[in-house]
Amino acid sequence: MAYRTVIFDFDGTLADTLEESRRIYNVLAPEYRLRQVTAEELPALRKFSLLELLGHLDIPKRKVPSLLSRGTSLMRGNITKLPLIPGIAEILPVMRERAECFGILTSNATANVDLFLRAHGLRQLFDFVSSTSKLTGKSKHLRAICKTFSERPEAMLYVGDEIRDIKAAKKAGVAMAAVTWGFNSAESLKAEAPEHLVHKPAELLGLVGA
Repeated sequence: MAYRTVIFDFDGTLADTLEESRRIYNVLAPEYRLRQVTAEELPALRKFSLLELLGHLDIPKRKVPSLLSRGTSLMRGNITKLPLIPGIAEILPVMRERAECFGILTSNATANVDLFLRAHGLRQLFDFVSSTSKLTGKSKHLRAICKTFSERPEAMLYVGDEIRDIKAAKKAGVAMAAVTWGFNSAESLKAEAPEHLVHKPAELLGLVGA
């Protein structure tokens, strides 16, 4: 099916923020009495769902909102210097021409996303940038986006890089394109049975109506 509305996740999907996120987490870890994460650990962590990751790192759920808020604030200082995922800049203008609606739904701050997109000359491509302060709150926002744009859920595609993105899309009745270049591994994403498993940005072009 060629989708008319395309909604993107931000971190790990459009922006290569993984190493910056690890750096910020390690800056905050001592204050929250958490252990730091090494670069060598990242491949092993890619197989975990959100709850599994929190358990593995011994992060209490009650600390997550504060960590997320503090982390996104700290990221603002370097956001314009962070790179796009290789190949994304080339496909976004083509996808935008084919889609009726183009947006971003993220757990990052809208101000961060806006700064990043403007730094890379891409802000004009997107109709909106929406943020949820909850790591598991995307399904509600996806349903709201459908209602706002009077779009049938089956005509919408959510593009993201994490297991939690797939779960949110399924809960909202929206098709999912899980990209393998972000946080979660291809194997862990495939196990969640997304409608589409995407290994290269160019593969997204075939999912949007001309």
